[in-house]
Amino acid sequence: MRANFKMQRLFIDAPLAPGAAIEAGSDHFNYLINVLRMQEGGEVLVFNGRDGEWTARLVQPSRKKLILDVVSQTRPQDPLPDLHYLFAPLKVGRLDYIVQKAVEMGAGLLQPVMTQHVQGKITSLERLQANVVEAAEQCGVLAVPEVAAPVKLKDLLERWPADRRILFCDESDAGSNPLPILQGIHERKLALLIGPEGGFSEEERHLLRSLSFVTAIPLGPRILRADTAAVAALAVVQATIGDWSASPG
Repeated sequence: MRANFKMQRLFIDAPLAPGAAIEAGSDHFNYLINVLRMQEGGEVLVFNGRDGEWTARLVQPSRKKLILDVVSQTRPQDPLPDLHYLFAPLKVGRLDYIVQKAVEMGAGLLQPVMTQHVQGKITSLERLQANVVEAAEQCGVLAVPEVAAPVKLKDLLERWPADRRILFCDESDAGSNPLPILQGIHERKLALLIGPEGGFSEEERHLLRSLSFVTAIPLGPRILRADTAAVAALAVVQATIGDWSASPG
């Protein structure tokens, strides 16, 4: 079922059910009352990543208190997408961008990976998770992905489950068309690995290509920035072997 983009959507970290009365936190109070100028009796859509999406009516028992009165469910809960997004952190700003785009493009887990040439760093998982929530609110997403703690590439690969294939975007690949490679992949459990702005080191590239659960793919004839490569790779994977290619239910 498609999201209703005519109504404001809010992520609420509380159980949602008919008749639930949830006091709005200061951020939601300020946004709804002072920024949007909503009045008592107005309605918003709320979700928590567990209980689906619900209509909630605004009740303001006092000038400084706002209650979200949960009325009825508008959409049942979606499962988390099963595509894992592995990425080398970029500098602030562009890092926020790739996190938001990964959510929009159907990633179910976001895993920062520290590589030899990484230029950015993760200073706050809370900030990245807030970006995830914001993207989910804006794009009608119900299943909210988790941002995992950063891990070194070598450590990640040493404990990687062999039943989940990693699609490794290799900027040095001699080919330019990823479609024939992707069409030959039959596993449904997938992860997409995007390197840093400076690319993977030769040591990292050799390690990745030596593993049976890793498949290298090119991303076309052009040199792409890491944030552009992330969106391009997610799009081609989803369109070829991901949830965009699934038959309508």
